[in-house]
Amino acid sequence: MSEQPNTVVPYKGDDSAKKEQVAKMFNKISKKYDFLNHFLSMGIDILWRKKSIKILKKYPIEHLLDVATGTGDFALEALALNPKKINGIDISEGMLSVGKKKIEKLGKDDVITLELGDSENLQFEDDTFDAVIVAFGVRNFENLNKGIEEILRVLKPGGVFLVLEFSQPHLFPFKQLYNFYFNNVLPSIGKLVSKDNSAYTYLPESVKAFPSSKEFLVLLEKIGFKNTKWHSLTLGISSIYVGEK
Repeated sequence: MSEQPNTVVPYKGDDSAKKEQVAKMFNKISKKYDFLNHFLSMGIDILWRKKSIKILKKYPIEHLLDVATGTGDFALEALALNPKKINGIDISEGMLSVGKKKIEKLGKDDVITLELGDSENLQFEDDTFDAVIVAFGVRNFENLNKGIEEILRVLKPGGVFLVLEFSQPHLFPFKQLYNFYFNNVLPSIGKLVSKDNSAYTYLPESVKAFPSSKEFLVLLEKIGFKNTKWHSLTLGISSIYVGEK
């Protein structure tokens, strides 16, 4: 199943591939990422991660993969599942560096291992993981289909895939208020704090370009996932998607 690469990129004057631009962007903002993530969402992102992991508690999970792990927040939240091992991968060395320090400080580096890795070319054998999770990362895939196909490959039969991702609210007037904040206020604050002119402009652009909730479930099913489900969060600001192999 093929798909044209995602053409929404952080740096529009840059001829390099989206993957390289995303890595460059996160390397630049890595030291401010956690602060901005929690500040700009008013801490709601923490609750979204908790709800996501709660959904997974009905599954027997010993070995888990966190794709686009960033600074490791989702991997750390997944400790609530009591897995024996969590592998986290990301294309940004800067984000991984912040995450490793955080995990070591919490004394969890015996369970969580963070390493450089490409979501579209996973360095793991077939049928390795009981669960794969991604938080706010699938819209950054250069080729969405290929990344999800790779995730399906490394999941064990009966394993579960969970995506936490931004989406677009539809209720009036919340939609209008949110869009004003997302398209005007958020990029201005993000630019001021992160010192990157593009990162928080790319954020709303990449959310708009991402498939709708129904479209994404159809995509998961076409690639091979079954028992797919969608959970809307905070009036549609974010969504949780779940599928089984």
